[in-house]
Amino acid sequence: MADSSSIILRGVFKEYRRDEFVIPVLSDLDLSVAEGEFLALMGPSGSGKTTLLNLVAGLDRATKGEVIVHDQDLGHLSEADITRWRANNVGFIFQTYNLIPVLTAFENVELPLLLTRLSRRKRRENVMTALRIVGLSGREHHYPRQLSGGQEQRVSIARAIVTDPYLLVADEPTGDLDRTTAGEILELLEQLNREFQKTIVMVTHDPLAAARASRTLHLDKGRLVDDVTQETRVSAAS
Repeated sequence: MADSSSIILRGVFKEYRRDEFVIPVLSDLDLSVAEGEFLALMGPSGSGKTTLLNLVAGLDRATKGEVIVHDQDLGHLSEADITRWRANNVGFIFQTYNLIPVLTAFENVELPLLLTRLSRRKRRENVMTALRIVGLSGREHHYPRQLSGGQEQRVSIARAIVTDPYLLVADEPTGDLDRTTAGEILELLEQLNREFQKTIVMVTHDPLAAARASRTLHLDKGRLVDDVTQETRVSAAS
């Protein structure tokens, strides 16, 4: 793992307003994620996990503080610029896959590339490479309804990596899967982290899923309350 930080949050606050009410979600949060790290975020519902994930991915903006991802201060980008930044730098993996049912696996994976200037031939090469990496070679013409839940999530992961982003954000990626299939998806995420040096930030409620990450952070009421690494878990178990 490189020494440089891929993600830096300094003094981050996030609040939402509903009429005259102010709802605090994150409070004076500092965080550093190394380049190539696999980070798991855990905590009770309402603790701010998904909000933190959305800030890191450029889907939301901090009320106060700095969010710097790969040397880019996201708070200084216009809406148009941050949209382009997300398209080029972030891959999204969702609990419910978010596949379009009338499109084949190939067409679902190709969607992010349609926003680029790549030729049709190059788009096809990239899509087939992504499907091969996730173990779905030969399934490119199948529709989501013809795939298992695990295969649908693999299509979702292929779509996330097809633009070769340096950051993957995963929101409960195994939440709808049985234990065996969830294990296969987590192994795939580990492979992307280990072999392709992808920085991964994953929100999960599952301790077994979090155990696959190199580090686990726990949030409670918008604050980080502890920090567990793989080394700490191994020491505690031995």
